[in-house]
Amino acid sequence: MAVDGKQVEVVFVGSFGEIDQKLWQRCFPPPLEGRFWYETMETCGLEDQFTFHYAVIRRAGEPIGIVPCFIHNVPIALVAPPPVALALNLLSKVFPRVGYQRTFFVGSPCSDEGTIGLVPGVDLADVADEIGRAVRQEARKWKAPMIVFKDFPAGSFAALRGLMTKGGFFRVVSYPGTTVALPAPDKNAYLQALAHTQRHNLRKKLRRSQELLALETSVVERPSARELDEIMGLFLQTYEKGRTKFERLDRRFFERIGAQPPARFILQREKTTGRLVTFMLVFCDGGRVTNKFIGIDYERAGKTYLYFRLFDAALDFAYAGGAKELQSGQTGYRAKLDLGHRLVPLFNGVRHSNPLVNVIFRLIGTRVTWQSLDPDLATYLRAHPECDLGR
Repeated sequence: MAVDGKQVEVVFVGSFGEIDQKLWQRCFPPPLEGRFWYETMETCGLEDQFTFHYAVIRRAGEPIGIVPCFIHNVPIALVAPPPVALALNLLSKVFPRVGYQRTFFVGSPCSDEGTIGLVPGVDLADVADEIGRAVRQEARKWKAPMIVFKDFPAGSFAALRGLMTKGGFFRVVSYPGTTVALPAPDKNAYLQALAHTQRHNLRKKLRRSQELLALETSVVERPSARELDEIMGLFLQTYEKGRTKFERLDRRFFERIGAQPPARFILQREKTTGRLVTFMLVFCDGGRVTNKFIGIDYERAGKTYLYFRLFDAALDFAYAGGAKELQSGQTGYRAKLDLGHRLVPLFNGVRHSNPLVNVIFRLIGTRVTWQSLDPDLATYLRAHPECDLGR
């Protein structure tokens, strides 16, 4: 394929280290999760869950883009509406492979938005067809019948629309992201931007929590071995309470990500005992703070509103660093909406190599809505139908 008269080709490599660091920097500038993120993903013990690949886009021999990809045996019930998920779970007891599909993903595990990194001046729509052809070929090579462009925002998905239509893909609504603006000059401006009820409830919860539990907050760049043990314990508590479980992280992830420059850990300890009761792993770069993972001591939580205390500490951290936005990711919507976050529509582009299976999955996909994905979203959208941008 040629763009502006210049031949475009896409070549796959098997590791982040096979791609020039300067290309990573140009294609994934802050606040995008670039080379540091994929280095961590490849080296933190996820090989039993994911196999990573990267497509390098070249135009006239010059590298102009990076397409992160991975292979994963995905549970279909993860994105199916409850009645379909129940049927698949029952069938998988007799036919185990029914509930899973070997899937070639474009995007990244643990990332809230799919990103195809391009150097400045290159439009995604101009290279989308060639990406699609290369991805389909690579998926066949690895015997992955399903391809998913994972969690792409509306703007990127629009640029991929031609590829989706010509390549036999269909669109499936995904869990929306969440983000909240941080107006200048300080946290008081954020509070004033909240609706009256939201502001009143937040202040009330913080006041009540402070009466019940005194906390000390610190920000750590490279957690010690003891701190990593504590962080992992809280993460597992929160992981087990989560409704969706796509990836399974262990201590190595937190150890390795802690060594990366954009990463910080916000830690909150009970003042009287020193016991760690909350943590938040954040990335801070490019004017945005990204909340990647949290952990909460649910044995200690009770009526202490620990999530709101942790968010309050994240606000202080973000404002101290001059951030303009705090991105809080997918799921956990009830509290985030109470804190003034807006929903960011995300979409999956899906294709199965078997035409009949593709038709079946397409029918399932048309039934996926924000309301079917999450009961908190369903409750919120009943009260605010004008906010449903995931249709």
